[in-house]
Amino acid sequence: MKFNTKHFLCILVIFSTVFLHAEVKYSEFIDSQILIAESMNDLNTSEKELTKLVEKQEEIFHNTLNKLMINKNNYIRNLSNFERKIIALKKVIAINKRAGNRYAILRDEIVLKSYSLIRNQNTMIRNVLVSLDETTIEKYRERLNEHITTNKVAMQEFYDADYSYLLKQEDESKIFTAVKKNIEEFQVIKDINADVISYLYTYEGAMYRLNKYSKYYLASFVVFVNTVPIVEVINPFLEIYGLNIIKISIILVLIVMIYLFRRAFNIVLERYIPKINIFKEYSHEVIKSIQVTIDKLMIVINIHMIINVYNNFSSLGSVERIFNIIYGFVFTLLIYKVINTVAVIKLKQASYGNGSIKNDLVNIGIKIVNFVIIILGLLIMLFFAGVNLTAVLSGLGIGGFAVAFAAKDTISNFFGTLSILFSDVFSQGDWIAVDGHEGVVVEIGLRVTTMRTFDNALIAIPNGTFASKDVKNWNKRILGRRIKMSIGVKYDSKSQDIKNTVLQIREMLDKHPGIATKNTKYQHINSDAHMAKLVSKDDLEGVKNTLLVFLDEFSDSSINILVYCFTKSVMWEDWLIVKEDVMHKLMAILEQNSLEFAFPSLSIYNETQVNN
Repeated sequence: MKFNTKHFLCILVIFSTVFLHAEVKYSEFIDSQILIAESMNDLNTSEKELTKLVEKQEEIFHNTLNKLMINKNNYIRNLSNFERKIIALKKVIAINKRAGNRYAILRDEIVLKSYSLIRNQNTMIRNVLVSLDETTIEKYRERLNEHITTNKVAMQEFYDADYSYLLKQEDESKIFTAVKKNIEEFQVIKDINADVISYLYTYEGAMYRLNKYSKYYLASFVVFVNTVPIVEVINPFLEIYGLNIIKISIILVLIVMIYLFRRAFNIVLERYIPKINIFKEYSHEVIKSIQVTIDKLMIVINIHMIINVYNNFSSLGSVERIFNIIYGFVFTLLIYKVINTVAVIKLKQASYGNGSIKNDLVNIGIKIVNFVIIILGLLIMLFFAGVNLTAVLSGLGIGGFAVAFAAKDTISNFFGTLSILFSDVFSQGDWIAVDGHEGVVVEIGLRVTTMRTFDNALIAIPNGTFASKDVKNWNKRILGRRIKMSIGVKYDSKSQDIKNTVLQIREMLDKHPGIATKNTKYQHINSDAHMAKLVSKDDLEGVKNTLLVFLDEFSDSSINILVYCFTKSVMWEDWLIVKEDVMHKLMAILEQNSLEFAFPSLSIYNETQVNN
């Protein structure tokens, strides 16, 4: 017997066929579905058995989905595309074509289509799994529709294939039986593909939720919990309200975790903020000022996380925007509170010390910083609200001229504020008189200066006024508050008595403990280095120690003695006490010298009587 090429091809086909078909297995899922389909098509299957097969089919679908979600990344990386089997089948088909084995070619072409169909299905599933990572479920649904549409287009050629005529043929040969079996499997695989698509649509929400859990390596745990019998009973009722046992459990865990985190965060604040150099001095006050805000922030974060869990770990655009605005506001508020707390402490320290920086300057500086913080916070909130900041800033630039014109008085007052601060005309707490108003300065603001009048009224004076009006500051003095009086004595007083009185008054004032004299010691506030160009430091800082007592004039009804001096204290109450004491001593001196106070009088002379 001769061994030719034709015989070799036949032997190769036989061995290849045995190798390929001895263990034809598409996948565990596909093979199980094929077996169930065969059982369903069996004419001897009862209705009860058919119901169980349907339940089994659903269970396999559900379990396969869970396995896919648990091993999602592994499935995506190691997609089964049957490449080797398809290549081998194509080679066998080519050999059978050369050998002229028509049914063998048909048998393998059907298997090849089955592999291609399953490969397309696997590609669709992989793409769907990748799309689960979309930020919102709406976007995921869009991608799901796209992938299923792509699958249907690719599968059209398989659905167009019609092998029903072969199933009607009567041929008991082994190879034709294999053809029929492959056709039946091919039909089942097409049905499986339709079932997979239906299942993807039905369980799109469950897959999306489970994918969120898989990101935190909780998919296995979630699947386990959901298979617990009591959970399977409760979940359908909770799902009416968008909840399930897992969501409720996670929400409770989040509440506990946020509470514990808040406690731990407070401990860290109290322990480590005092160690930061810039906050070491004011750590207690800073922590106290931001404590309530941080507690409220934790509550907001908790609510935000609960909403995300309720929404299947996905964010809603409008909700996210609202929370981002809240976070921007809280962040701005925290900075505002920290800066103002430090500023208040600094101002208190400055008021008790001899700092070179004016309280007013620090106060205005803090207001400007606060204004900047508020503007930046507002811009941040507008940004999170979806406002186009470029357009807003451009609009501000274009409308700047109109705003500047409309707010010219405000701008004038602002520059008046700068003039007050840097010219050192007056400070908070000073007693001033301006434009017919007199009182104590309460606060120098960005636009107005508030002043408390002596009749206890609060008056606001625009800062621009101080640039064009005379300002009298009674507090810009360190020594000397004036006492000026004219003492009138009668015309019948003796000259020597008046002379003695003047000398005694002068001596009394010179020795009085409350009256400033040339011997009174005082200390200048400013150093000599800053006074080089000034004529008199006394005039700059308000030092008056002049003491004058002289016979002054012959008035209409009295001889007047001028008393002109200054008290050491510039405080009003001290000045009144010293002035009262001086007046008592003046009266005593006049009594000692037999002088009487004159009062306005009018003498009438009758010339007729005088001539007679």
